[in-house]
Amino acid sequence: MKPVLFIFAKAPLMGKAKTRLAAGIGVVHAQRIYRAMCAKIFRECVDPRWDTILYVTPDNKVGASYGGLWPSHLQHIAQGGGGLTERLAHIFNIKGPVIAIGTDTPSIKKRDIANGFKSLQSSDAVFGPAEDGGFWLIGLNGPAKTGLFENIRWSHSKTLADMEANLDGHITRLHMRMDIDDVQAYRKSKQG
Repeated sequence: MKPVLFIFAKAPLMGKAKTRLAAGIGVVHAQRIYRAMCAKIFRECVDPRWDTILYVTPDNKVGASYGGLWPSHLQHIAQGGGGLTERLAHIFNIKGPVIAIGTDTPSIKKRDIANGFKSLQSSDAVFGPAEDGGFWLIGLNGPAKTGLFENIRWSHSKTLADMEANLDGHITRLHMRMDIDDVQAYRKSKQG
């Protein structure tokens, strides 16, 4: 069985995606940036060495292409109800290796995904740490233990620390990257 990469993808609907970024630059500009970030992630991270699945929200947008933005040749699966805790638990209930990324870190490269899967050959978990204390990549070698995603302070400077505290076994960290969640992060990404 091939390793599996899940890409969390929110439908690029005006005013529904990148709302924190939109608060600082407006919905039209945020929409344009989000579409560009998605296109870059899809172009860079799809590879024949692993199966790539778009993990879509809202659920009724499974199969949508948005003018070719969402690759139609990839499998689309609905994220379903619940918060991030439930959505992560759902995809990490299968035999690994499994990696999940979002569309907030357009600097992700194919080699990052390959390095994540390679590290899972000798680690139980892998993380790509984000500058804000979260993570841009999470990978597990097998099904998640019960409660792994519980008691996590999501969107917090301690998100990654909370996740690592819930894990047993060997953890590998990839290099630090920056998520683009708000206007400050966007401006910083343009400087470097």
